[in-house]
Amino acid sequence: MSLIQKKNKILLVEPEFPIPTKSKNHSNFLPIGLLKLATYYRKKGNKIKLNRGNHPAGFYPDRILITSLFTYWADYVKETVQYYRKIYPKSKIEVGGIYATLMPEHCKEHTGCDKVFLAQHKGADACFPAYDLVDVDYQIIHGMRGCTNKCPFCGIWKLEQKNFKNIKQIKKEICSNHIIFYDNNMLVNPYIEEILEMLAITKYKERVIHCECQSGFDGRVLMQKPYLAKMLKKSRFENIRVAWDFPYNEDSVRMVESWIMLLENAGYKRNEIFVFMIYNWKYDYTQLERKRAKCFELGVQIADCRYRPLNQTFDKYNPRTKKQTSKDYYIHPNWTDASIRQFRRNVRKHNICIRYKISWDRYDPTLERLNSRKRLIQLEVKNIT
Repeated sequence: MSLIQKKNKILLVEPEFPIPTKSKNHSNFLPIGLLKLATYYRKKGNKIKLNRGNHPAGFYPDRILITSLFTYWADYVKETVQYYRKIYPKSKIEVGGIYATLMPEHCKEHTGCDKVFLAQHKGADACFPAYDLVDVDYQIIHGMRGCTNKCPFCGIWKLEQKNFKNIKQIKKEICSNHIIFYDNNMLVNPYIEEILEMLAITKYKERVIHCECQSGFDGRVLMQKPYLAKMLKKSRFENIRVAWDFPYNEDSVRMVESWIMLLENAGYKRNEIFVFMIYNWKYDYTQLERKRAKCFELGVQIADCRYRPLNQTFDKYNPRTKKQTSKDYYIHPNWTDASIRQFRRNVRKHNICIRYKISWDRYDPTLERLNSRKRLIQLEVKNIT
């Protein structure tokens, strides 16, 4: 019997998710898991191809590894499995990722794949992503996995086992001047101070590094260790986000105000700070509007997120449609289709006004389009005359 391992032709696939072409390489949607799998299997001598969408591979694959994202995009995963099953009937098709891990039985039955892969591929997760397969000008790093919290609207604690990387591990990975951390609670990393100190002085190709944390920062940790705010600024972290996931009351208002002041004192401009808000959840429209109004008063922007249950397998919400029902997408009992749409409109208007430092009554929807700065100048001239 030969001890030489058979080399496979492996096709890695990102389904035809409803992502605009211009956003395909956005950090929120880059199939980082597939890029790590590419490196892992390349090291074993396999032939690798990445398909972002449904189209022929150019060879007949032995294995087809399909990733999945949100559970409510389950149908797109099913369509992809069916597409590749039809043109490569002899290939073994495996589905992994978020949907596959949260709803493995549904995934197996719904998509008809041969195998469902749960959670992380430990071997691949330790590999450097194969960035040569995509065209991006940034790098994604996981400084930690999992989260110390178990928020009811989040599935991270179900998807990932908690562990942290130290300064040496992260420094070894740096290969770009723009780093996006995929950490879900970065500030609880026990090595965070050493990491921030390293990032502040590290250069790549003789240029400084700029950083961003996709999931934002826990303001409560910032208050426990206020010096971290200045360390984040010194490390050139941009698009700072904090989360207001609790109800509107005097205590929470004071808390958020203290976070904003702390970040401002560290050197961040208020209109460049974002506050995460989850809507279509247990706190109703009135509470969310009070939060939004307070943020407007504080001069900060909002990063809003519409809640969907972790077992929701469809979402046909259409912002261009005037009216939809719970048959189209999930609507929390404390919300309505009308209130969801109104809150989203308010947030859009809010952010434009904060971004351009104009009052609520001077909002102009054309500011959301290209050449908005030119339009802003026109508004200034109009006001003067």
